[in-house]
This record gives sequence, structure tokens and C-alpha cells, in this order.
Amino acid sequence: MQTRAAVLRESPGPWEVQTVELDPPKDHEVLVRMVASGLCHSDDHFVTGDIPPGHLPFCGGHEGAGVVEEVGPGVSSLSVGDHIVTSFIPSCGRCRWCATGVQALCDNGELLAIGHQLDGTFRMHLEGEDVGQACLVSTFAEYTVMPETSAIKIPKDIPLDVAALLGCGVPTGWGSAVNAAQVTPGDVVIVVGVGGIGINAVQGARHAGASRIIAVDPVAMKRNFALKLGATDAVADQAEAADLARSATNGQGADSAIVCVGVTHGEHVAGAFSAIRKAGTVVVTGVGPAVEVGIPVGLLELSMYQKRIQGVILGMMSPNKDVPRLLGLWRAGQLKLEELVTRTYGLEEISQGYADMHAGVNMRGVLKFDQPKAAADAAEATVGVSV
Repeated sequence: MQTRAAVLRESPGPWEVQTVELDPPKDHEVLVRMVASGLCHSDDHFVTGDIPPGHLPFCGGHEGAGVVEEVGPGVSSLSVGDHIVTSFIPSCGRCRWCATGVQALCDNGELLAIGHQLDGTFRMHLEGEDVGQACLVSTFAEYTVMPETSAIKIPKDIPLDVAALLGCGVPTGWGSAVNAAQVTPGDVVIVVGVGGIGINAVQGARHAGASRIIAVDPVAMKRNFALKLGATDAVADQAEAADLARSATNGQGADSAIVCVGVTHGEHVAGAFSAIRKAGTVVVTGVGPAVEVGIPVGLLELSMYQKRIQGVILGMMSPNKDVPRLLGLWRAGQLKLEELVTRTYGLEEISQGYADMHAGVNMRGVLKFDQPKAAADAAEATVGVSV
């Protein structure tokens, strides 16, 4: 079949909306009609070349929700008509990590930027060339084929444009606070960068019982929104956040600092490191350029103060377990989802969506595949509504 998709022909390079050929699903694969896809900063790293795709042309998108239209041989957990959220790591269920309940570290993660399916072949093609699929799912396409294990079944009464955010941004941020930082009641937490990921670290820290949540972002809109979703303080720079944390802890510093900057550099981590107490934790969730190395922290301070720097992918979550749990929190009114979507866009407007992200006017932009351009122009923010 043919479908429209946002494709990179080169990296660095722009998204081009093209008509691609899509093969039917093979063994243990499903064909999904995408309904919504989040415009996550991670996909922008392919555009800038910070993370080079493993195969070009390359169809982006890893955070989305849709409807199963066809199932391949051997599929047992999904049926035609099921509603799904994408999981950008197709956990195998057998490796060491899956066996110990850490699906986010499944050995299949090595395929995320390569683009072929689990059997080593491609399902998407453009002008006779194989097209790599981001995280094996490519949610920047009207229709896409993905592994059965990349699709998490959800109840049909949940709006798919809301559920799409559970493919990455919400669990990554939430888990950064709850799992990686291990926030406990009464903690003082700094969240550096409160965009589509960091705002959910704020939500996670609030849910875990932090007494002080200090949001850091240079964009006033994001600082104000963080205050509505649980932050107690919102400042523009890390140094001010560190001073606030020390003033709240008799000079000790924050219990944890979670770095969610869209393009993370060593100085962001160093600033967080200097802001935490002895035996405190820095969580590094934001992604930096693949070629950048080095964090300017004092090695004596690292060892003598027992500080910890913790990397995290997908919030240390196991999506098959945690996506339904997060939906349960949303149903109970303990997790905000709809409020996170600032604006929706048609597929043809993907570049505008990312331009808006860089301009700091969106918490989260979302592609809606049934939305024509005129409707996208009229779709305005929910940020600023009462939450």
C-alpha cells in the first residue's frame, strides 16, 4: 500500500512529507493506522545530526497512538480494531533486562536508530530505496508497520491524541522522578528543563510527595505551566535553583536534580551536580550530541560526598506494565495529559511544529493525521487553562 510519511533524506536535513510504499506486516508484526504522534525533541536530534540515523532515507516518530488495521502471522496479543500506544523499545521478553523487569533496557534497543525490523529487513520504501523506521515504529506516517511487541493495547474509550503522549514523554519524565531519582515524601527536587519531558518529571515528583519542586527553564510560559502542575518554585537559571534548594535545606542542597534539557551538555549536568546534597542524585534524562563527551565535575566531590549521576531511558519503565498504570492515574485525576498538548498539527505541518518547539511556544506539539492544515491553523493551546 501507499501512505504519506515524514522522511529524512539526509542528516542534518529537513523533514520531507513523501508518499512511501509500505509492505504488509510479516510474522509477529502489525499494520497500524496512526491517529496521533507527539513531536518529541528526540526525533529532532536526527534532523540536526546530533544523533545520525543508522539508515537513510529515514522515517521519524516514536511517540504515538493508533488503531490496528491488520495483523501478521503469529500475532497473538492484538486484533484488528485494537487501540494501541507505541513502545519505542520492542522488548523481547527473554534477555537479561526483560527477565528482570527492566524492559527499557531490552537488548533490542540497539535497533532504535538503525531502522530495519527485527528480522533485518525493511517494510517502508521510497523511490526504490529502503526507508529506515525510527525505533521500528515510525509514528510520523499515516500508516506504519511495527513489531507486535511495539504496540501496547489500551481501552478504546481513551482518546488516542491523549494516549499518544504515553509513548515517550509522560513515562520518561514521570519515571525520571519516581524511578531514577527515587523521590520520597518531603524531598527537595530540582527539574532542569520543563518542556515535554521535564513537565512530567514535575508531575512525578509531586505524586511521589516532594515538598519542594524547583522548575528551571528560560521560557516563562513553561515556568508558569510548571507551577500549575505541581512545581513550588520556577526560576530561569540553575544557579538560582541551587540557591533556593540550599535555603530550603539548611545549606545541604537538593535531594535530587533531574536534567531534562532538550539538547543536554556537560555544563547542565555539572550545574545539577553542584546543587545536590551529599549522597544526592543527578538524573540525566535529556539527550546530548552523540560526539560530545565529558562532564566537568570534581572527582573528589563525587567520591567524598557519595554523589550519584544516573542516566535514564524511558524513565526506567517497563511499558507493558507502566502504560496501563499511568492511564489509571489519569483516570483518577492524578496525572494531567490533555493539558500537556499545546497545539496539534497536520502531517504537512511537521516542520512548523518543530519550529514552534524551538521557539518555546509549545509544551508538546502533536500531529493529528485526520487534521487538515486549515484545522491545524485553528487549533490553539490548552496551556493556560485551569488545571
